[in-house]
Amino acid sequence: MIIRQIYTDNAYRNFNYLIACEETGEALAVDPLAADTCLAVAEDEGWRITQVLNTHEHPDHIGGNTKVIAATGAQLLAHAGARDSIPNIDRGLIAGDSITIGKAGDLEVLDTPGHTMSHVCLLAHGAQPALISGDTLFNAGAGNCHNGGHPEDLYQTFVNQLAKLPGNTRLYPGHDYLINNLEFTLSREPGNHKAASLLSSVVAQDPHDALVTTIDLEKEINTFFRLANPEVIETLREQFPDLPANPTGMQVFIKLRELRNSW
Repeated sequence: MIIRQIYTDNAYRNFNYLIACEETGEALAVDPLAADTCLAVAEDEGWRITQVLNTHEHPDHIGGNTKVIAATGAQLLAHAGARDSIPNIDRGLIAGDSITIGKAGDLEVLDTPGHTMSHVCLLAHGAQPALISGDTLFNAGAGNCHNGGHPEDLYQTFVNQLAKLPGNTRLYPGHDYLINNLEFTLSREPGNHKAASLLSSVVAQDPHDALVTTIDLEKEINTFFRLANPEVIETLREQFPDLPANPTGMQVFIKLRELRNSW
Protein backbone atom coordinates (compact mmCIF):
# COMPACT_ATOMS: atom_id res chain seq x y z
CA MET A 1 0.00 0.00 0.00
CA ILE A 2 1.41 3.35 -1.06
CA ILE A 3 0.42 6.51 0.85
CA ARG A 4 1.19 9.72 -1.00
CA GLN A 5 0.87 12.90 1.02
CA ILE A 6 0.04 15.98 -1.07
CA TYR A 7 0.48 19.46 0.38
CA THR A 8 -1.98 21.93 -1.11
CA ASP A 9 -0.14 25.25 -0.67
CA ASN A 10 -3.32 26.98 0.54
CA ALA A 11 -3.97 29.23 3.53
CA TYR A 12 -5.39 26.30 5.51
CA ARG A 13 -2.25 24.20 4.96
CA ASN A 14 -4.28 21.14 3.92
CA PHE A 15 -2.82 17.74 3.24
CA ASN A 16 -4.60 15.56 0.66
CA TYR A 17 -3.80 11.87 0.20
CA LEU A 18 -3.69 9.23 -2.49
CA ILE A 19 -3.57 5.66 -1.20
CA ALA A 20 -2.74 3.23 -3.97
CA CYS A 21 -2.26 -0.43 -4.73
CA GLU A 22 1.10 -0.84 -6.43
CA GLU A 23 -0.02 -4.02 -8.20
CA THR A 24 -3.38 -2.95 -9.66
CA GLY A 25 -2.99 0.84 -9.76
CA GLU A 26 -6.30 1.41 -7.99
CA ALA A 27 -6.28 4.41 -5.68
CA LEU A 28 -8.33 6.07 -2.96
CA ALA A 29 -8.29 9.88 -2.81
CA VAL A 30 -8.74 11.26 0.72
CA ASP A 31 -10.13 14.80 1.13
CA PRO A 32 -8.92 15.80 -2.38
CA LEU A 33 -9.44 19.55 -2.10
CA ALA A 34 -6.60 20.18 -4.57
CA ALA A 35 -8.44 18.21 -7.21
CA ASP A 36 -6.22 19.12 -10.16
CA THR A 37 -3.08 18.19 -8.24
CA CYS A 38 -4.52 14.88 -7.05
CA LEU A 39 -5.61 14.00 -10.57
CA ALA A 40 -2.21 14.96 -11.98
CA VAL A 41 -0.29 12.91 -9.41
CA ALA A 42 -2.51 9.90 -10.08
CA GLU A 43 -1.96 10.24 -13.82
CA ASP A 44 1.79 10.60 -13.43
CA GLU A 45 1.91 7.46 -11.27
CA GLY A 46 -0.39 5.46 -13.52
CA TRP A 47 -3.02 5.16 -10.77
CA ARG A 48 -6.81 5.02 -11.25
CA ILE A 49 -8.81 6.82 -8.58
CA THR A 50 -11.76 4.52 -7.96
CA GLN A 51 -12.85 5.86 -4.57
CA VAL A 52 -12.95 9.26 -2.87
CA LEU A 53 -13.21 9.45 0.91
CA ASN A 54 -14.01 12.45 3.08
CA THR A 55 -12.85 12.25 6.68
CA HIS A 56 -15.54 14.81 7.57
CA GLU A 57 -17.88 17.40 6.14
CA HIS A 58 -15.96 20.70 6.28
CA PRO A 59 -15.61 22.59 2.98
CA ASP A 60 -11.82 22.36 2.87
CA HIS A 61 -12.15 18.58 2.88
CA ILE A 62 -15.06 18.03 0.48
CA GLY A 63 -14.40 20.92 -1.91
CA GLY A 64 -12.65 18.81 -4.55
CA ASN A 65 -15.14 15.95 -4.63
CA THR A 66 -17.14 17.05 -7.66
CA LYS A 67 -14.13 17.57 -9.93
CA VAL A 68 -12.36 14.36 -8.97
CA ILE A 69 -15.49 12.23 -9.26
CA ALA A 70 -16.45 13.82 -12.58
CA ALA A 71 -13.00 13.00 -13.96
CA THR A 72 -12.78 9.44 -12.62
CA GLY A 73 -16.27 8.10 -11.89
CA ALA A 74 -15.08 7.27 -8.37
CA GLN A 75 -17.48 6.32 -5.59
CA LEU A 76 -17.78 8.70 -2.65
CA LEU A 77 -17.30 7.35 0.88
CA ALA A 78 -17.91 9.21 4.15
CA HIS A 79 -19.32 8.78 7.64
CA ALA A 80 -22.86 7.38 7.54
CA GLY A 81 -23.99 10.30 9.68
CA ALA A 82 -22.77 12.86 7.13
CA ARG A 83 -25.37 12.19 4.45
CA ASP A 84 -27.10 15.50 5.16
CA SER A 85 -23.86 17.49 5.05
CA ILE A 86 -21.87 15.79 2.26
CA PRO A 87 -23.74 15.54 -1.06
CA ASN A 88 -24.01 12.30 -3.03
CA ILE A 89 -22.40 9.81 -0.66
CA ASP A 90 -22.35 6.37 -2.29
CA ARG A 91 -21.23 4.44 0.80
CA GLY A 92 -21.90 5.51 4.36
CA LEU A 93 -19.23 4.26 6.74
CA ILE A 94 -19.47 2.99 10.31
CA ALA A 95 -16.84 1.87 12.80
CA GLY A 96 -15.17 -1.38 11.80
CA ASP A 97 -15.94 -1.13 8.08
CA SER A 98 -13.17 -2.10 5.67
CA ILE A 99 -12.13 -0.21 2.56
CA THR A 100 -10.37 -2.33 -0.05
CA ILE A 101 -7.87 -0.78 -2.44
CA GLY A 102 -6.96 -3.26 -5.15
CA LYS A 103 -4.80 -6.03 -3.70
CA ALA A 104 -2.97 -3.74 -1.28
CA GLY A 105 -5.05 -4.73 1.72
CA ASP A 106 -7.84 -3.13 3.64
CA LEU A 107 -8.16 0.08 5.61
CA GLU A 108 -10.16 -0.11 8.83
CA VAL A 109 -12.67 2.67 9.45
CA LEU A 110 -12.52 4.30 12.89
CA ASP A 111 -15.47 6.40 14.06
CA THR A 112 -13.67 9.33 15.68
CA PRO A 113 -16.05 12.06 16.88
CA GLY A 114 -14.90 15.32 18.40
CA HIS A 115 -13.75 17.68 15.66
CA THR A 116 -17.15 16.98 14.17
CA MET A 117 -19.58 14.26 15.16
CA SER A 118 -19.37 12.61 11.73
CA HIS A 119 -15.63 12.12 11.43
CA VAL A 120 -13.74 8.99 10.40
CA CYS A 121 -10.07 8.08 10.49
CA LEU A 122 -8.51 5.28 8.45
CA LEU A 123 -6.15 2.70 9.91
CA ALA A 124 -3.81 0.59 7.81
CA HIS A 125 -2.67 -2.48 9.73
CA GLY A 126 0.52 -4.46 9.18
CA ALA A 127 4.17 -4.28 10.15
CA GLN A 128 4.11 -0.51 9.59
CA PRO A 129 0.63 0.69 10.60
CA ALA A 130 -0.57 4.08 9.39
CA LEU A 131 -3.37 6.39 10.45
CA ILE A 132 -5.06 8.87 8.12
CA SER A 133 -6.38 11.13 10.86
CA GLY A 134 -8.17 14.01 9.14
CA ASP A 135 -8.73 16.83 11.63
CA THR A 136 -8.93 14.63 14.73
CA LEU A 137 -5.21 14.25 15.49
CA PHE A 138 -2.55 16.57 14.11
CA ASN A 139 1.21 16.36 14.42
CA ALA A 140 1.69 17.55 18.03
CA GLY A 141 -1.92 18.73 18.29
CA ALA A 142 -5.64 18.03 18.35
CA GLY A 143 -8.50 19.23 16.18
CA ASN A 144 -10.69 22.10 17.29
CA CYS A 145 -14.37 21.64 18.07
CA HIS A 146 -15.71 24.94 16.71
CA ASN A 147 -17.93 23.73 13.89
CA GLY A 148 -20.08 20.84 14.97
CA GLY A 149 -17.80 19.08 17.45
CA HIS A 150 -17.50 18.56 21.20
CA PRO A 151 -14.29 18.48 23.28
CA GLU A 152 -15.62 15.78 25.58
CA ASP A 153 -16.06 13.46 22.61
CA LEU A 154 -12.65 14.40 21.23
CA TYR A 155 -11.12 13.48 24.60
CA GLN A 156 -12.82 10.08 24.49
CA THR A 157 -11.53 9.52 20.96
CA PHE A 158 -7.98 10.32 22.08
CA VAL A 159 -8.08 8.15 25.19
CA ASN A 160 -10.12 5.20 23.99
CA GLN A 161 -8.90 4.91 20.40
CA LEU A 162 -5.83 6.93 19.41
CA ALA A 163 -3.77 6.31 22.54
CA LYS A 164 -4.30 2.57 22.13
CA LEU A 165 -2.90 2.34 18.60
CA PRO A 166 0.45 0.59 18.10
CA GLY A 167 3.30 2.94 18.96
CA ASN A 168 4.90 2.63 15.51
CA THR A 169 1.71 3.79 13.75
CA ARG A 170 2.66 6.55 11.31
CA LEU A 171 0.47 9.65 11.39
CA TYR A 172 -0.95 11.38 8.31
CA PRO A 173 -3.08 14.38 9.37
CA GLY A 174 -5.35 16.72 7.43
CA HIS A 175 -3.21 19.86 7.90
CA ASP A 176 0.38 20.91 8.48
CA TYR A 177 0.26 22.62 11.87
CA LEU A 178 3.37 20.99 13.33
CA ILE A 179 5.39 24.09 14.16
CA ASN A 180 2.55 25.99 15.86
CA ASN A 181 1.53 22.86 17.75
CA LEU A 182 5.04 22.25 19.04
CA GLU A 183 5.18 25.86 20.20
CA PHE A 184 1.89 25.31 22.05
CA THR A 185 3.25 22.14 23.69
CA LEU A 186 6.30 24.09 24.87
CA SER A 187 4.11 26.87 26.24
CA ARG A 188 2.40 24.25 28.41
CA GLU A 189 5.49 22.17 29.16
CA PRO A 190 8.66 24.30 28.80
CA GLY A 191 10.76 21.41 30.06
CA ASN A 192 9.78 19.11 27.19
CA HIS A 193 13.23 18.69 25.65
CA LYS A 194 11.99 16.30 22.96
CA ALA A 195 9.49 18.88 21.68
CA ALA A 196 12.12 21.64 21.81
CA SER A 197 14.65 19.55 19.89
CA LEU A 198 12.09 18.57 17.28
CA LEU A 199 10.96 22.16 16.83
CA SER A 200 14.49 23.29 16.10
CA SER A 201 14.88 20.56 13.48
CA VAL A 202 11.60 21.18 11.61
CA VAL A 203 11.19 24.96 11.86
CA ALA A 204 12.35 25.34 8.26
CA GLN A 205 10.94 22.10 6.85
CA ASP A 206 9.34 21.98 3.41
CA PRO A 207 5.70 20.90 3.93
CA HIS A 208 5.89 19.16 0.56
CA ASP A 209 8.29 16.78 2.32
CA ALA A 210 6.85 16.92 5.82
CA LEU A 211 8.01 14.92 8.81
CA VAL A 212 5.83 11.88 9.46
CA THR A 213 5.50 11.26 13.18
CA THR A 214 4.37 8.14 15.03
CA ILE A 215 2.00 7.57 17.92
CA ASP A 216 4.98 6.91 20.20
CA LEU A 217 6.51 10.26 19.21
CA GLU A 218 3.16 12.01 19.62
CA LYS A 219 2.98 10.79 23.20
CA GLU A 220 6.27 12.61 23.83
CA ILE A 221 5.54 15.90 22.02
CA ASN A 222 1.77 16.32 21.89
CA THR A 223 0.37 18.01 25.00
CA PHE A 224 -3.07 16.48 24.33
CA PHE A 225 -1.55 13.06 25.10
CA ARG A 226 0.33 14.35 28.17
CA LEU A 227 -2.64 15.01 30.44
CA ALA A 228 -1.05 13.67 33.64
CA ASN A 229 2.23 15.52 33.23
CA PRO A 230 2.82 17.67 36.35
CA GLU A 231 4.27 20.59 34.41
CA VAL A 232 1.32 20.64 32.00
CA ILE A 233 -1.08 20.71 34.96
CA GLU A 234 0.91 23.36 36.83
CA THR A 235 1.11 25.78 33.92
CA LEU A 236 -2.55 25.18 33.11
CA ARG A 237 -3.62 26.02 36.66
CA GLU A 238 -1.83 29.37 36.36
CA GLN A 239 -4.45 30.38 33.79
CA PHE A 240 -7.32 28.33 35.15
CA PRO A 241 -7.11 28.62 38.98
CA ASP A 242 -10.36 26.69 39.29
CA LEU A 243 -8.66 23.58 37.91
CA PRO A 244 -8.26 21.08 40.78
CA ALA A 245 -4.79 20.22 42.04
CA ASN A 246 -5.34 16.66 40.86
CA PRO A 247 -7.58 17.08 37.81
CA THR A 248 -8.98 14.29 35.70
CA GLY A 249 -7.63 13.71 32.24
CA MET A 250 -10.82 15.06 30.73
CA GLN A 251 -10.59 18.26 32.79
CA VAL A 252 -7.03 18.85 31.58
CA PHE A 253 -7.89 18.04 27.96
CA ILE A 254 -10.87 20.41 27.88
CA LYS A 255 -8.88 23.27 29.40
CA LEU A 256 -6.03 22.67 26.95
CA ARG A 257 -8.46 22.71 24.05
CA GLU A 258 -10.07 25.91 25.37
CA LEU A 259 -6.67 27.56 25.69
CA ARG A 260 -5.55 26.42 22.24
CA ASN A 261 -8.66 27.99 20.70
CA SER A 262 -7.34 31.49 21.38
CA TRP A 263 -3.60 30.81 21.60
